[in-house]
Amino acid sequence: MLWGRLADSSRFGRKTVLMIGLGGTMVSCIGFAFATTFWQALFFRSLGGITNGNVGVLRTMISEIVREKKFQSRAFLLLPMTFNIGVIIGPILGGILSDPAKSYPSLFGDIEFFKRFPYATPNLLSAFFLLSAMTSIWLFLEETLDSRLGKRDWGIEMRRKVFAAFSRRTAEASYEPLSTHDTQTDTEMSPIESRHPSPRPQPRQHRRRYTQRLAFRRIFTRNVVFTFFSSFILAFHVGTFNALWFVFLSTPVYDPSKPPESPHAHHRNLPFIFTGGMGLQPREVGLAMAILGILGLGLQLGVYPWLSARLGTVRSWRIFLIGFPFAYFFVPFLSLVPSSEASPPPNPKSGIAVWLAIAGVLAFQVIGRTFALPAQTILVNNCTPHPSVLGTVHGIGQSVSSFARTIGPVLCGFLYGLGLANGVVGAVWWGLSGVAVCGLVASFWVREGDGHEIWLEGDEEDE
Repeated sequence: MLWGRLADSSRFGRKTVLMIGLGGTMVSCIGFAFATTFWQALFFRSLGGITNGNVGVLRTMISEIVREKKFQSRAFLLLPMTFNIGVIIGPILGGILSDPAKSYPSLFGDIEFFKRFPYATPNLLSAFFLLSAMTSIWLFLEETLDSRLGKRDWGIEMRRKVFAAFSRRTAEASYEPLSTHDTQTDTEMSPIESRHPSPRPQPRQHRRRYTQRLAFRRIFTRNVVFTFFSSFILAFHVGTFNALWFVFLSTPVYDPSKPPESPHAHHRNLPFIFTGGMGLQPREVGLAMAILGILGLGLQLGVYPWLSARLGTVRSWRIFLIGFPFAYFFVPFLSLVPSSEASPPPNPKSGIAVWLAIAGVLAFQVIGRTFALPAQTILVNNCTPHPSVLGTVHGIGQSVSSFARTIGPVLCGFLYGLGLANGVVGAVWWGLSGVAVCGLVASFWVREGDGHEIWLEGDEEDE
């Protein structure tokens, strides 16, 4: 929320906050690379979290660049798409580069640096990526905050000077690109103007849409409050699922032959009194998560923009919230799916039936997540009562979601352990299904705003 407020201020703006966030995360990665104690690692991780509020600011800039609602469903897919790609590539690079002295003893086994700092290499690579992103933003990204339009941008000026210098060196004469702004063309010139061309047209100046900033206390309209509440519930159960799903897949399979003192030896009384998980190995857990990512990315690219355009943001959001309660309700029953004959308890679950059941449950969750999360972001964006507090609203929304993703896994992880020990492994999942139903009910109090419901003196209509 703090970074959202600073991003809305004319002193900082969007671009400055983004660079602070990337710079803080870069320092965090460098410090984490050379941390040798837990407290050092905790300090640098906390530094990265404190300085980085970029997700909310990025969403703000996307909405300011793409103002037409019919294009928002595609525009707001950019962040989850790039995030999914990073989640796929990042762990691969981390696995290859971590602890090179042990992973590649013939090459790096005798190098003292890699023995002392086994995880420096992937963190330093991350810092390099962040530095590249900072440089790109400084040189190429234009500010979108109305109150900073027309102010000097040193990065853009530096980029133009560098490009101009290279252009002069590569060619003495070259074609000039057509202006991308609305300017008078040659066909519109009079004969006199054609014979005596006027100076090169200047880019059109942006006109400010507002001159005043909405007071903080006026942000929390009825629609804003209900939108944040729905966002909290959605982040709560989605974040909890992402945490518990790993645990459930690796929880040992129920084994009736274990001694009575074992927590897995409770008597079964179907359909609700049972315990145990899937017993999958890390490689198989990774495969299950890959299924999750592939399904989500395919739906995001191929289906969501088309369906959202046909149904509308709010309607598609409500329809696909229905998938979450079903997904969470059926998760614990995966432990009851019969495994192949070659894999009796306590061996991990295996067989076609097991993987079809996993894919079926994931289909409910992935479809719901793919359609609900981008729509939720659009609703948070459009519930903004005034464009002068857009960054603040996205910052609050991100804080609400982060808080939900913090308490959800902690609380439900504790309850999962209790259920597992007392023979009701599905209790927490069914409770999570109830939370998802509450989110569905709450959605009927949410409406899609237009981002400018409160008008202040000096405001102008969008072009």
